Amino acid sequence: MHPAEHVTIVIPLYNQVHYTRICLESLQSHGVGGARVLLIDNGSTDGTAEYLASCRGVDVLSNRENLGCAGAWNQGVRESGTEWVLLLNNDVIVSPGWLEGLLSFALEHNLDVVTPAIREGEYNYDIVEYSARFVKAMGQVSRMGVADGICFMVHRRVFQALGGFDENFRIGQFEDTDFFRRAALAGFRLGTTGRSFLHHFGSVTQNEIRKQKGVSPYEAQNRAYFRQKWKLTWWRRQCERRKKNWRALLWCYSERVRYGYTLRLKWRKGRLHYF
Repeated sequence: MHPAEHVTIVIPLYNQVHYTRICLESLQSHGVGGARVLLIDNGSTDGTAEYLASCRGVDVLSNRENLGCAGAWNQGVRESGTEWVLLLNNDVIVSPGWLEGLLSFALEHNLDVVTPAIREGEYNYDIVEYSARFVKAMGQVSRMGVADGICFMVHRRVFQALGGFDENFRIGQFEDTDFFRRAALAGFRLGTTGRSFLHHFGSVTQNEIRKQKGVSPYEAQNRAYFRQKWKLTWWRRQCERRKKNWRALLWCYSERVRYGYTLRLKWRKGRLHYF
């Protein structure tokens, strides 16, 4: 059995069929190695349902309304029966070997939650050629203790211990941060690896939802709920932010000097930024 057959890839969708098409085409082109692909359509109204009906080799769950990111992720976790569940945004392009890289890194380092290297922003490069150079240079580079909600693979034992994602976080924002915090406090191991690379266009679904009339300020509500849940006073937030920023700065400097890349990159204002 191929190792990827132990993986279910869960992708929540809400409109943005153009990006969903690009994502699925990249999965088809660059391979999922026998992993199951499960799409959760959160009440899309832009032709997503019609497009999904034409897709082969994927499973689809359709909701009449938008259950939010946490709700869709929980649906996917319940529906999957595999050892690993990979939560993936729909506005991404994966590269060759991306899933194998995640699996090998997780198994080698006995990780419970693992995330790939990510480049965000305009897609203005050849991901096949670029990712080959990137992974060759960064394949042994890692950042332990951190993961990213854009793409993260979770071992089943984490959900068995923690339950699912907190659906009190409405629509999207902070449900991933909350989950990673719970996992780390429970003693599970998180990490980000340079063996796997993907492109992320950047919050296209959230940006579209923010434009809609009648949508309450869910991001502010989620932030307030997160701070209340974890008793994050102003002083505690400042301390945690400072520690996080210093750690990221050290990672960025070390990686850029030694390898010429970093595990987080973003094309912004006409040039590539390193994080």
